[in-house]
Amino acid sequence: MSEAPQPTATAEKQSSSRVLPALVLAMLAFSVVQTAVVPILPSLAQELNVHGSTITWLMTANLLSAAVLTPLLGRFGDLRGRKPMLLISLGGLVLGSGLAVSTHSFTWLVVARVLQGAGGGVLPLAISIVRDELPKQKVTGGVAAISASMGVGSGLGLVATGLLLEHWNYKSIFWMGLIFGLIALALVALRVPKDPVVDKAGGADPLGAITLAGWLSALLIAVSQGNEWGWTSNKTLGLFAVAAVIALVWGIIETRVSHPLVDMKMMARPAVAFTNISGLLIGFGMYGSFLVISNFTQTPEKLAHYGFTATVLHAGIMLLPSALGSMVAAPVGALLIARRGPRLPLVLGGVFGSASMVFLALQHSQQWNIYAASAVFGLGVGMAYAAMPAYINGAVPVEQSGIANGMNAVLRTVGGAIGTAVMGAILTGDTMKLPIPLPVQIPTLDAYKHAYWVAAAVCLVAAAVPFAIRQIRPAAPAAGQATSPELAKTGA
Repeated sequence: MSEAPQPTATAEKQSSSRVLPALVLAMLAFSVVQTAVVPILPSLAQELNVHGSTITWLMTANLLSAAVLTPLLGRFGDLRGRKPMLLISLGGLVLGSGLAVSTHSFTWLVVARVLQGAGGGVLPLAISIVRDELPKQKVTGGVAAISASMGVGSGLGLVATGLLLEHWNYKSIFWMGLIFGLIALALVALRVPKDPVVDKAGGADPLGAITLAGWLSALLIAVSQGNEWGWTSNKTLGLFAVAAVIALVWGIIETRVSHPLVDMKMMARPAVAFTNISGLLIGFGMYGSFLVISNFTQTPEKLAHYGFTATVLHAGIMLLPSALGSMVAAPVGALLIARRGPRLPLVLGGVFGSASMVFLALQHSQQWNIYAASAVFGLGVGMAYAAMPAYINGAVPVEQSGIANGMNAVLRTVGGAIGTAVMGAILTGDTMKLPIPLPVQIPTLDAYKHAYWVAAAVCLVAAAVPFAIRQIRPAAPAAGQATSPELAKTGA
């Protein structure tokens, strides 16, 4: 394993100011691209002349690609260098955006969304680079900024989509992703230095990679299509069974190969395992709440006697406070981690998320209710996302940072897919009977209330999970490596 020379104070300052903005922009580029199509799926179905349920593959394909490629790129970053893999990750994002701009075919648009999913590798790779490059006292803040950028970008993507559609067609959404991705790619190429830590002793695990991709694919397809196929249909139950069997095989493989893709002992450490559970639950709450709030605000008030008849732009603006809340949460979360350890911000993240959903379940008749709840929820998501990498980095050696954070990102994605599916099932399971036929069914107000309560309960469980982590037991660093700076503060 190679080791970088110790940087001087001047070099540390330059590295911090050059590297972090490039990494934050890369994270923003992916999160904006991932969520930007959500509000326009119905209009895309009409534009591309496909069935309403088929168009959801534009999200399913992207989630699936991100879930599979994120841990793979994170692990290859550990093995062969974080910067090259980060460039590949952003390259996939740019290539997919370029293809989306150039095509009018639904099939090729799905392929484009698969390529864009490679951008999911940005999160674990960027966190590993921050851990390598920034001075110790700035690592926690840098990681918090990158993690919170995921929530910020998701909120900004919804607003940008509405703004662009007010003046241009849907192609402008993909042009935005292309331009954003090219800028991020250029900044990373110019500002991120060569990797100081490369695990040359490690090896590839192709069978582990194939089986990981297999069970994630089966699980995400079943979850994403369950509402359309029926949760008790043969296809849905069959895919769940396939996912369970392949996941078991994958676990057995990873415990027996000499160089596993995912070290199962590392994944079983309480600080890693329970943090991943929190990631799954917070992902459920974030993606699920975006779906519910966006649909609620766009409901025609004259027909349903609730909602705000909002346009896509107006609905996105109502969710903009969530992005602002996540921006505020990054420095606040970093400060709390430095002073009290990662447990407090992770707990507060779940509590704020739960409180905002309880508030919406009780108060939803005025627009300020949405703005306030969105801001509090964004604050919670930002704090939780800042705390999770701190827990993980404090429990794993540097050479496993990429894969460990990659698996956490995967579980956030899986949680988001489950949250979207569950919320969709709640809303479609209780719809209004209207005197005039409409192309889409309108959920009852009670359906939205039930969805808010479910999201609140999930976030509350996420707030309780960190109490199961009594103490981080860090793995011994490799020879010649310093202990991770995040180890200075742990939840006891």
